[in-house]
Amino acid sequence: MKILVLGAGGGVGRSIVKQAVARGHQVTAFVRDSGYIAPDGVAVVRGHVLDQQALSKAASGQDAVVYAIGVKSTGPTTLFSQSTRLLLSAMEEQGVKRLVCITGVGAGETKGHGGFIYDRLIFPLFTKNRYADKERQEELIRQWNLDWWIVRPAPFSEAKPHSDFKAVTEVGDVMLRKVSRAEVASFVLDEIETSRYLRQSPFIGHEH
Repeated sequence: MKILVLGAGGGVGRSIVKQAVARGHQVTAFVRDSGYIAPDGVAVVRGHVLDQQALSKAASGQDAVVYAIGVKSTGPTTLFSQSTRLLLSAMEEQGVKRLVCITGVGAGETKGHGGFIYDRLIFPLFTKNRYADKERQEELIRQWNLDWWIVRPAPFSEAKPHSDFKAVTEVGDVMLRKVSRAEVASFVLDEIETSRYLRQSPFIGHEH
């Protein structure tokens, strides 16, 4: 399968690219960083996610797109919703029907389900503005006529988990405190290949 990865230079994006190549997919990495070095066999498109012409060019001929873009700033942002609006138009123009978008804990009903430290400290101080826009991003995707998956990872942690990996679509009282970037990448690629959670928003990670 031909897969375009937006945000391929980030932690999750790099893992998606690496694992996708290992699974035999043809990968195109969309990056802004001129210093990005791709694995062997990966095509690289350099551009900005607010440049629709660049997005359309990158989307041409692809079977699926993975949105793995992140930001480091803590202030208000519209990057996620703006870039997604442009991406959806580019995908429609190029006839690409499959989109996996990675948002995270703090979007929709997952708010308050990332564990004490994340919910009481990290979210209010560092990530709440990102998730305000990620909620707008998610709504845009749901309104579009395509095959979509919105993946909401628990807080990132490379520490060894002490509970089984979970993917839930009904959050209820589930609290997921950690997930590794490699696990997110594997889940995303599984979805592209199997469509198990088509047009759903699975919350993924470990309780402990």
